[in-house]
Amino acid sequence: MKGLRILVVVGALVTPLIVGLLFTYEIIKVDWISFMEIQPSYRPMEDPLPLPQGSVPVEGPAFVPGVDWPNPVPADEVSLARGKQLYQIYCAVCHGPQGKGDGVMRAYMKASPPKDLTAQDVADKPDAALFATITNGTANMPSFRDLTPRERWDIVNYLRLLQGKLAESESGQ
Repeated sequence: MKGLRILVVVGALVTPLIVGLLFTYEIIKVDWISFMEIQPSYRPMEDPLPLPQGSVPVEGPAFVPGVDWPNPVPADEVSLARGKQLYQIYCAVCHGPQGKGDGVMRAYMKASPPKDLTAQDVADKPDAALFATITNGTANMPSFRDLTPRERWDIVNYLRLLQGKLAESESGQ
């Protein structure tokens, strides 16, 4: 009987304390700090953060949006051979072996066929624009960011060879 009396007295004292704490929480709204809440968020599909002024990527100068960056890779035999190999792996399936837009996938892309890479409008684009297209892709073309910047520049050099612009630039020097 004595244990029951003590339990009733403790319950009578603790109940208003608990009710008071709940009432206080409803008024004060104390927030528990969570480290995830105070960190800056970055959604994976957002554009990458802008580059700091005058910075150069770790892999070397690759591409800076808004800047007509010169091709840092000389169009030598090694670059052209590597560019041809990479073109055959990644590009020829849609653009064809000579870049005419007649690859085997053309039959499946009737709404928006692959571009003729030897056409004048593509040949007139600067190297940086071709590099950006290879890097970021287009509506129908996937991004090839997995290739190193050197490999992407090698593909640009090989495209210039297919366009016949490489011989012009070498004879002009």
